[in-house]
Amino acid sequence: MLEMTIDSIRVSMMNYQRVVILKEKTSNRYLPIWIGPAEADAIAVQLQEVTVPRPLTHDLLRNVITTLGAAARHILVNDLQNDTFFAKIMLEANGKTIEVDSRPSDALALAVRFKIPIFVEEAVLDKASVLMDKEGKPITPADRGEPTKEGTSQVKAEEIQKLSAFKDFIENLDLGDIGKGKAS
Repeated sequence: MLEMTIDSIRVSMMNYQRVVILKEKTSNRYLPIWIGPAEADAIAVQLQEVTVPRPLTHDLLRNVITTLGAAARHILVNDLQNDTFFAKIMLEANGKTIEVDSRPSDALALAVRFKIPIFVEEAVLDKASVLMDKEGKPITPADRGEPTKEGTSQVKAEEIQKLSAFKDFIENLDLGDIGKGKAS
């Protein structure tokens, strides 16, 4: 498991889908996770320290966890299956660790409220992360001279098809300011 930070929240101008971009703390590896507009707003409100007159859903959940005497320790994006990310919220209550299944978007909204670490399993990063150069351009395994698991530097057509849900979105993102910590 590797620690990540929230780099930015972006909106596709083609279809108005939201994506949260996580950045590995120790490298220029990024993980885009598509999220709903309500969750994007919930994360952005907290990151931008906007005060709301009444608790939002994630504020309410934070208050319930705290009132019940539990503490959030970290979140973990632990799996990626069929273009769907999975996460867990790690709580501690009465000396026991409790894992709560969660959508990554909800886990991230809680992480920013509790100010707890965000972790991602290496296997998830291997499947879906993007390594960027200093100019903000993606670096492929072929660019690094690394062979794929099959021993070639070519991506198989079936792998491209598996990621087709992400392809159009990524191609239309403006990644020029990635790494600058903007929530937009």
